Amino acid sequence: MRQDNRLLESFESPAMDHSHTTVVLSEQVRVALVNYLSQLDGINVTDMYTLVMAEVERPLIRTVLEHCCHNQTRAAQVLGLSRSTLRKKMQQHGIE
Repeated sequence: MRQDNRLLESFESPAMDHSHTTVVLSEQVRVALVNYLSQLDGINVTDMYTLVMAEVERPLIRTVLEHCCHNQTRAAQVLGLSRSTLRKKMQQHGIE
């Protein structure tokens, strides 16, 4: 289980030499957020937490489902959710 959690923390970039490069997921998220905020050009943002969670949850679920060959039971285990919660989130995000 510990190794699975380390996979969520970082991944190797497929376009780079795997023996020397590790990309930390949290750093990639931070960079994306910095870029997003810098492009707002003075626009007042509210409820950014909800926005970010919604933007991250859909691709997370889709990617894990693809990784698990659309086996919802396995995907729920990987995500640490019950299968019914996964189904609910899939419906919320329009994922089949």
